[in-house]
This record gives sequence, structure tokens and C-alpha cells, in this order.
Amino acid sequence: MSPKSAAARAPLAPATTVTLSALVAMPGLHLTVLAGEAQLDRPVRWVHTSELDDPAPYLEGGELLLTTGLKLGRGKDRLRQYVYRLADAGVAGLGFGIGLSYGEVPAALVEAAAERELPLLQVPQPTPFIAISKAVTAALAAEQYQAVTTSFEAQEELTRAALGKDGTTALIGRLAARLGGWAALYDASGAVVVAAPDWAARRAGRLRPEVDRLRSQRAPTSAALQGGGRPDAEAPDAEQPEEPQTGDFVVLQSLGADRRARGFLAVGTEDRLTPGERYVLNAAVALLTLTLERSRDLRQAEERMRTALLRLVLAGETAVARQVAGALLGGLPEGTVRVLLAEGEALASLGDLAEQSAVRAGEPVLLASEGERLVLLATDGGAVHTDCVAAVQQLESVCLGISGPATPESAATAYTQAERALAVALRSGRRSVDHDEVGSGSLLPLLANEAVLAFSDGLLRPLREHDLTARGDLEASLYAWLSHHGQWDAAAADLGVHRHTLRYRMRRVEELLGRSLDDADVRMELWLALRARGER
Repeated sequence: MSPKSAAARAPLAPATTVTLSALVAMPGLHLTVLAGEAQLDRPVRWVHTSELDDPAPYLEGGELLLTTGLKLGRGKDRLRQYVYRLADAGVAGLGFGIGLSYGEVPAALVEAAAERELPLLQVPQPTPFIAISKAVTAALAAEQYQAVTTSFEAQEELTRAALGKDGTTALIGRLAARLGGWAALYDASGAVVVAAPDWAARRAGRLRPEVDRLRSQRAPTSAALQGGGRPDAEAPDAEQPEEPQTGDFVVLQSLGADRRARGFLAVGTEDRLTPGERYVLNAAVALLTLTLERSRDLRQAEERMRTALLRLVLAGETAVARQVAGALLGGLPEGTVRVLLAEGEALASLGDLAEQSAVRAGEPVLLASEGERLVLLATDGGAVHTDCVAAVQQLESVCLGISGPATPESAATAYTQAERALAVALRSGRRSVDHDEVGSGSLLPLLANEAVLAFSDGLLRPLREHDLTARGDLEASLYAWLSHHGQWDAAAADLGVHRHTLRYRMRRVEELLGRSLDDADVRMELWLALRARGER
């Protein structure tokens, strides 16, 4: 059975279901079908009366055109062209009134209508055209009223489901039932949260690439897909209901009241959505958006609470923080922990990943925001620790500093270590840096900072300007002298000059810089300035 069978589908009337066959069946109109019997299921959008020989420019398509043929004449070709023009304009049918211009419908007109499969109805003289117009108008009004009434009932049903015990799960279930198809809710990361019926989770999962494409766009956004995919070739899980073997029409819609999507809704149906069904879908989107925004307010309150807990931990009040976290968050990490400090533009994605990783692993984690940074207190070597380190390699514009192993009681020291590691990551252009690497590495890569380079240029500029206009390479001589720890003979030999020449150059360096080379701090600054410029 298809997902959208007549038995499963709730009655949602489309905006236009008045058909030619329904008009023909009305006993008071006495209409007779002369051609196009196979097309009588065409919906009638409106009734239009015209005696023009070419009314096509004034038609939109879907009309039942009524005429007495007053200006059509008797020529066979002219009648055929008239019918062809109406068929090309997309009219639903042609009603020809007899008894005024014609005693009967011209045979050429019937023949042409049959050729184009255009429904041709004979309207007897006792039946005024206005009676047909009134019948269609009344039927359209009834259909629209029924559509609004049914849609309102559906909205009430969805609202009750959203406010009930199961909330979002019940709403998704009722939406799927109303549309006679399937529905699925994704979280902000694109993971399926709820799907109905049970088999829909697999189909919704295969739409992850489409959801990811929506995630990369500013909300609100949507997408429509035809043939939403067939089940995979693999054997179905024995515990899972079998997924119907049909393609479907899928609508994807972002959820959220601002530019950042809080989630995504997907619905799949066998046929395209009718206007009434779109109304129900829009109602579900509004309800889910309200639910997610309310959840956002709760999350914001939870974020403030987590930040307060972090400050307690960093202040050494671990026992109090553990007691509060046990009641609200399920506890703090135990044993050996790490502090992870992140900075960048995709912190929300990293935070979502950390929370999902913690849930999957059943691992407690303290996640909080500190200004423009994200702070995590996580188990050393645990799922959150390893997943976040791996994730920052894929996230754009995010750097991560990781502390050394610590206990929750020494989290303040670990936080300082994470800050230092993050500073190294930001200055060196690396995605993540572990504090252990900072202690065992070299200080020289840190000198690539713009401020350090600016200091180096300013400090060494007098020497560089001298070397461009006068004899004696003072900058290279200073480097050689410092690299040999002030040993005149070794430095002079390295430069290939006499030691007295080197002594003269160093006195000239002191004069130009206005600093004494006997000062250890001056020698240190000059050495770092030279190394920052890549001098060798």
C-alpha cells in the first residue's frame, strides 16, 4: 500500500475540486457532453462568457468558456482554429449554447474538440449561462469553506498534540497522518530527532545531504525534492517496519525565528501537496518553531547556569558545583579531566557536537560560554575530548587550546594552561594545541606575531638604514656577536673580520640604538628581534 493511500490520508480538500463531470451531473443544468469525455475530471477554476472569435488573450487557463458562437461564422477551418486556440490557452472546457446563433452545435466544432480532447458541452436554450456561473461559484465557495474548516480542525489537532504529554513526537505523528505520508524532525546539526511512521527514520536519514545544504544557507529556507529516494538495497532490519517501495515528493523547511536555523522539518507524500495540505504544513512549522524557540529560552537559562557552575569550579568551590550539577546536569566529570578552550566563528557547532558526543557516550561534561569563548571540562581521553579535537580540524575559523591532565579541584590551573595553548594556536595558525606541546616545543614560532614583527622592525631600523648607506654590516655583525655569546674572536672569525673591527661595529650599534650591550635585557630583546625577522 502506498504511503498516501485513500484509507490513510485524512480528508484535506484542495482549493479547487469542481470538475466538469460534477457540472454535467447537476440535474438542473441539463448539460450534454459532445466531445472530450475522457477529460471530464478537469477542475474548473472559473466560468467565463465570451463571444469573441479569439478570447485566448483574456484567459488564464482552467476556465469553462461559454459562448453562443455569435461571431464564429460557418467556416470549418475557422471553427477548428477557434477550438485549437482555446485548447492551447488551457481552458477546462467549452460550453456551447444552442438556440440563438445555432440550432445545434456545429459538427466541425465537435470534430475539432474531439481531435484536441477538449471537453465540449452543449448548453440547451432553457439553461442560462448565469445559472452555470452560479453553480460553479457556489461549488467553489463550498469547497473553499470546507478546505478552511478542515485545515482549521487540523491546526487544532496539531496544537493539542504539541501541548500534550509527548509534545513534538505527537505533533510529528499527527502531521504524518494528516498528510497521509511521513514526517521527520531534525535538530540544528542535521540529525533525525523524531520520525513518523517508524519506517520514516531510514528515509529521513538519507536526506542528510539535502539538510546539510539547507544548514549552509541563512534561515528561513526550504527545498522541494521530487522522488525522495527509495529504500537502500540492504536487507531491512527485522525489528524495523518495512519501508514502502515508492518514490515521494519531499518538502524540507528550516525552523527558527531568526537567521539561525534551530532545526529542520521534512515531509514526504506520494503526490504534491494540495493548498490545504500546505496550510497544515505551515501550521506545523509555526508550532515547531514556537516549541524550538521556547526550548532556546530554556537553553539560554541553562547556559547561564553552566557559566555560573564553571565559575564555581574555577574558584575552587568544586564540592558546591558538584552538588548543583548532580541535580541539574547529571554531575561533573570525575577523575582526570582536561579543560578545552575554543575561540572562533563556529562555536555553536562545536558545542552541539560536544553535547551529542556526551549523550552518546553517557559521559558527564561541563560546557559553558565565557565571553567569546567556549569552555569544556571533559574527561581526559574521553569521547568529548577526542571528538572535539577531531572536529576542529573540519570546522572553519575555530581554534582549540587543551590543558594538561588535571583534577576538577585544580581546574583553575588547567584553565590557565588551556589559555596559553589557545594563544599559541591563534598565533601559529594551528587548529588545536595541547599544553604539553607548548612546554616541550620551541618559543621561536610564537615570534611570528604581528606585534612582535612590528617591534622588531622598529628596533632594528637604525641598523638596517645604516647598512644601506654606509660600510659595515652592523645587523649581521650583531647577530654573529650575540650568537657567540659576546666572544669577540669567535664572532670575528665567523664574519671574516678582525676583532677590533667587530668591536668598532658594536660601539656603532650602541650609538645608533642608544642602548648598552652590557645590559642582559637589551641583548635578549635584540636577539629575539633578530630571530623574529628570520635572521640566521
